[in-house]
Amino acid sequence: MPEAVSYFFMSWTSPYLLFLTAAGTFAGIYVGAIPGLSVTMAVSILISFTFKWNVNEALALIAGIYLGGVYGGSRTAILLNIPGAPAAIATALDGYPLAKRGEAGSAIGLTTVVSVLGAFIGIFALAVGAPVLSNLALLFAPRDYLLLAIWGILLVGSLSGKSLAKGVFAGALGVLIGMIGLDPMTAEGRFTYGSVQLTSGVPYVAAMIGFFGVSEVLAQLHFLHVTPVKQDVRRIVPPWGLLKKHLPLAGRCSAIGTVIGALPGAGGDIAALMAYDHARRTTKHPSRPFGEGAYEGLVAPESANNSAVPGAYIPMLTLGIPGDAVTAVIIGALYIHGLKPGPMLMIETPHLFWFCVGNLVLANLFLLPLGLSGIRIFAKIVETPKAILLPLILVLSAVGTYAIENNPVHVYWMLAFGVTGYFLKMYGFQVGPVILGIILGPLIDVSYRRAMISAADEPLAFLAEFFTSPISAILVAALAITVLSQTRLWAATVGRLRRAPAT
Repeated sequence: MPEAVSYFFMSWTSPYLLFLTAAGTFAGIYVGAIPGLSVTMAVSILISFTFKWNVNEALALIAGIYLGGVYGGSRTAILLNIPGAPAAIATALDGYPLAKRGEAGSAIGLTTVVSVLGAFIGIFALAVGAPVLSNLALLFAPRDYLLLAIWGILLVGSLSGKSLAKGVFAGALGVLIGMIGLDPMTAEGRFTYGSVQLTSGVPYVAAMIGFFGVSEVLAQLHFLHVTPVKQDVRRIVPPWGLLKKHLPLAGRCSAIGTVIGALPGAGGDIAALMAYDHARRTTKHPSRPFGEGAYEGLVAPESANNSAVPGAYIPMLTLGIPGDAVTAVIIGALYIHGLKPGPMLMIETPHLFWFCVGNLVLANLFLLPLGLSGIRIFAKIVETPKAILLPLILVLSAVGTYAIENNPVHVYWMLAFGVTGYFLKMYGFQVGPVILGIILGPLIDVSYRRAMISAADEPLAFLAEFFTSPISAILVAALAITVLSQTRLWAATVGRLRRAPAT
């Protein structure tokens, strides 16, 4: 135990490791805030520079960038309605309306504090319950990931106003776009129509920037005459009363984020989505209606996506299975440094586990002051006249899209998706479900086919497995409740139960 404590505080007592962690957190915040510059890309590039580094130095820098980058995506989501990362898609739903009300300072301040709180809860779960949660993740079969992904698509009903049909349509459109490219099992082209350029699929970052950034620019052209809202940034640190009110919700959503983060391939975007849906269904008296600037709509996804970061470390360190794209890159870094992630890692090098835990705690401590700094400068963005701001957003979106692979075709994709997103908005569809569909589509495809293979391609056996497994049965029940809760019959029944006198 004394040895574990020494490794836990290794980054705290070494000036160089301390600096690397702080620098990584600072860089992660601003990389995550720039649409197109994903945390995964930043960590991938970083690996090539850390090849000759000590493994502790590489992990210290990576942990800071990872934690800071997931948080950083919320800034542009709140200020410009352009999520810096997929995990911030749900944050934009209520964050941007708050910025339009002039409350960007308090919104970013609140997201910073609950992000730090969520990450601490996730780190505690990593330190105490890593074996338990990793064993739970092992119990998930392909059919369970199929149900989980479909549930994520159905949850778009919570993100799409009052129409479940429009939300499902938008999600299905995203799944269709996500299917473009080579079949992952047969390597045959799907929806490519003989085009070689389409065999690599649609770049989802270009789609995200197009649907959010370009479509918002086109939509804002209708409001060029509107005077920019003056942002109130006099008080960035949220008052204790506001925090105390939302602590229970932040705690519940952090638990959701930790569990979802520990599921291989799930990640912070699904965690944020499910936490947002949980907040909508359990909050009886939100500060404002959801989608119109409810603080609960910020607390839920931001506490969940940051708690998913240490959650994703759980299967990576204990099973050698990546929790998301970033941890997949980190596994590559560990192999480069001669380590083999998995059960033997915990036996042969247990000190590495406690070093990672201590380093995440340190990065999270840096996140609070660094996250609360620079907000006044960021808030000036939305006060800029639209005649200057909108062309600037368009240029930055094009540059960010092009920088992904230095491919001008991605810019054309971005513009096409932007026009599509504009028309979707004009007819009352939300673009968030489309992006979620693009992300979850491949997971639905692969999980379905693996589940059919395990059932020997027998449809009846395939359906029977959904009710013979406890995890599958729980997910099926959740799917049914999600659909029924959007019907008028459900609303009428709940209304009668609430009006019924207590006995």
